[in-house]
Amino acid sequence: MNGSTRRSAQEIADILRERIRAGDLEAGQRLPTQARLAEEFGVERGTVRQALRALQDDGLLTHVSKGSPPRVAEPAPAPDAPQPTMVGLAPRLTEAFSAREVRVDAACLTAETLMLALGEPVRRIHEGRIRPESVRVRILLPSRDINLAFPVPVEGRDGGDDPVHQRWLAQRNAQVQVLEHNLRALRFSHGIDVRVTFRALPFTPPMKLYLLNEAEALIAYYMITRREEPADGGTLEMYDTLGTEALLFSFEKRAGGRDAAFVAESQKWFDALWETITTDLTLS
Repeated sequence: MNGSTRRSAQEIADILRERIRAGDLEAGQRLPTQARLAEEFGVERGTVRQALRALQDDGLLTHVSKGSPPRVAEPAPAPDAPQPTMVGLAPRLTEAFSAREVRVDAACLTAETLMLALGEPVRRIHEGRIRPESVRVRILLPSRDINLAFPVPVEGRDGGDDPVHQRWLAQRNAQVQVLEHNLRALRFSHGIDVRVTFRALPFTPPMKLYLLNEAEALIAYYMITRREEPADGGTLEMYDTLGTEALLFSFEKRAGGRDAAFVAESQKWFDALWETITTDLTLS
């Protein structure tokens, strides 16, 4: 730019927007300073600042201020893009609990994510914003008596007490008790017909599955990672999964086609397990 024509804030914003869209400015990259942009476009810094704020309002820039240069924002996820389970499950459960008759089926390694995500619909019930008449929750969890595929010690089992298994079992039992208490309390506080039941799987589920009102199936694959956790006298090294971070994919019956078929087959799969090879869940 030779400065012979003074650009408006809108024109500067359009030029920078095109650079971002073309990939000349990539996500996470810092822009030049406002002083350098003002020199490039032959304008006052205030005009540059207006342009940057317009781009921030459009979601293209972050950290626009008088201090350090802003960064190009990460692209916003599509509305139907998969989200981490901890982020994506609570709003789906809340919508499911808006129905008169609620049915939730889940198959997972522990009840941690479900226990936490149920906090949102339970809170809305207490606030009087939703009021289901009945709630039926069925949960499949691994049996305490099987050798889990994960979590397991990195060095393998030594034939004695497995501290990793004992840690998993204690967490599983505590989460089940909290989840069951929070849901059944709705029967006494709001007169809702609540029924919560558990069954034990004879295998380690490779993914977590949530079925909501026979209308939606949510699935997330467990990704195995090596990690450490403090323990008495040292650390536990294990192969484990961070289930709350697993990406949650949604399939809705109303979408028809393969989505509807996936929901139906997932429900059949869950029902078949529940009625055949699973056993009573033992917490002790």
